[in-house]
Amino acid sequence: MTDSLTINEVVRQTGLTSRALRFYEARGLLSPLRTASNRRYYSAPQLERIHQIVTLKKAGLSLSQIGRLLSGKPLDLAQLFKGQLTQLSAQAKELENAQNNLKAALSRIENGELLDAATLCSLIKDGDRTMAEENWKKVIDRYYTPDEQAEWQANVGDKMDMFQKREYQDQWKALSARIEAALPLDPASDKALAFVREWFTLLEPFSKVATPEMWEGSHRLYDKMPEWENDVDTGFSSTVWTFISEAGKIARDAGKDIGPVPDWMKQ
Repeated sequence: MTDSLTINEVVRQTGLTSRALRFYEARGLLSPLRTASNRRYYSAPQLERIHQIVTLKKAGLSLSQIGRLLSGKPLDLAQLFKGQLTQLSAQAKELENAQNNLKAALSRIENGELLDAATLCSLIKDGDRTMAEENWKKVIDRYYTPDEQAEWQANVGDKMDMFQKREYQDQWKALSARIEAALPLDPASDKALAFVREWFTLLEPFSKVATPEMWEGSHRLYDKMPEWENDVDTGFSSTVWTFISEAGKIARDAGKDIGPVPDWMKQ
């Protein structure tokens, strides 16, 4: 295996995380060589395949689409690229809006107006907020059908404003940071259960309106976080999500109270 690379060497060469490489392997996109001690080694063809995956992801293909393409299965590329062009056009519009915000600020400065920090931040945040919303929309469009999105809108409606409030998002980030700091942690431990209860308490506004289909769809989305977590800010990492999912399942299987859950889940 003198011509092969360890997973750490691939990480250095590609910029990907070891978690992403293992996820691609789990999805069947990569098949690294294994030593007797089960250590991964990547051959030159595997490294080229990794570069192909990264390139195709940048083009907007999902991992399932990339898998079909690399395995030679039929894929409607024309329709796919039309969809990507539509998304890029929307993104270009958002960039234009951000540029206009900055131009407006610059014009006011050049006309002698003294912009205070609050006004300047407001102008910049308007552009940032629009871009963030567009990035989330691309993720949602990738993983939810129009019918599923309509169900969310019908059940959540104006409650979405609550989920987008800065204070609520900061609570997720604080909880996530504490969980990250505690890892590695036995998912069956009392401390893990305490984290699970905090998680479901914070999730209660969603639990009150979520149908079984919405709940399952949300889990599918976050189970695929390694595919999109670099595109949007969820307030927590895929590592935290995986830990909470495992700890929550262990607690529920043991009949323990995990905090507020949807009524239909109690039946």
